[in-house]
Amino acid sequence: MLRVEARTRLGGLNLVVSLEVCAGECLALAGPSGAGKTSILRVASGLLRPERGRVHCGGETWLDTERGIDVPPEHRRCGYVFQEYALFPHLTAWQNVAYPLRGMSRRERRRRAQELLERFGVGRLADARPRTLSGGERQRVAVARVLARRPDVLLLDEPLSALDPRTRAGAARELEAVLREVEVPALLVTHDFAEAAQLGDRVGVVDAGRVVQEGTPTELAAAPRSAFVADFTGAVVMTGTAHAGPNGLTLVELDGGGTVTSSDRGEGPVAVSVYPWEITIDPEGEAPHGSSQNRLPVEVLSVTAVGNRVRLGLAAPQPLAAEITQASAKALDLRAGSLVTATWKAAATRLVSI
Repeated sequence: MLRVEARTRLGGLNLVVSLEVCAGECLALAGPSGAGKTSILRVASGLLRPERGRVHCGGETWLDTERGIDVPPEHRRCGYVFQEYALFPHLTAWQNVAYPLRGMSRRERRRRAQELLERFGVGRLADARPRTLSGGERQRVAVARVLARRPDVLLLDEPLSALDPRTRAGAARELEAVLREVEVPALLVTHDFAEAAQLGDRVGVVDAGRVVQEGTPTELAAAPRSAFVADFTGAVVMTGTAHAGPNGLTLVELDGGGTVTSSDRGEGPVAVSVYPWEITIDPEGEAPHGSSQNRLPVEVLSVTAVGNRVRLGLAAPQPLAAEITQASAKALDLRAGSLVTATWKAAATRLVSI
């Protein structure tokens, strides 16, 4: 198990973190740029010494500021995959992978490197140099290199950020498979919640130097503890004032006009969140049908195809977004300027006090 505790000042950022990652588990730290995600990796690896902190891995203490323990980075068995992969441009793929191996003959180093490259599907590229490899191939070589040392912990800093959109999806699937296979704690940072949800067994949302909420992707999406977490996980967030409604429901008078209903309890100023895929679109003036209690008249601002779905930007008392099927968008003849009604259920409406 990896345990990291740190308190330190980094310019205007006050980093305060405490986390644990079990063997064979990946904790994905997700948050905006400047939130302190990479600094947590640097503390774990020994590249950053906090004012106060402890780092334990397995039965070893790598850092304990109170006891004066600070194991140098080169003596911590960390496999660190940097954003740009940091491959040596003058070495071939197999030489990059073999670089960390010491005390072996050249033949044994080549054999071990070739095995790892084969494992990640790039054995045929053993003699290629990094500049000739695609982004996804460089990623696989970088991961093979950090695993060559048989590390006690795997650290990944924005491992997909250097890839173009066409390469990223495939590389994400490959990395997901690698993370399932390794039997060491893995700590990964990303600015993309969807990426964190795909790669992490658990996700920690980082804001202003703190892990503000941690759990499975489903837990975070179902019960965000703050408007920041709701917004970061992809929800539409509006503000208003809550008070008790009929049948145990809560009514929220939205700032700017309009009323919505939630099955959550709330009182006073609240943030209201709903995910775009929970919102359906009805023609303007159509009589209510189904069990959706929330109905807001809106104007379509934008219609954007995303895969086999369509994302709608909507003008309401506060901005909204909805995701519907292409078939629905075509049937409704949606375009910028269309006047429609956005509807969703009270049970899909989350409330957080503000």
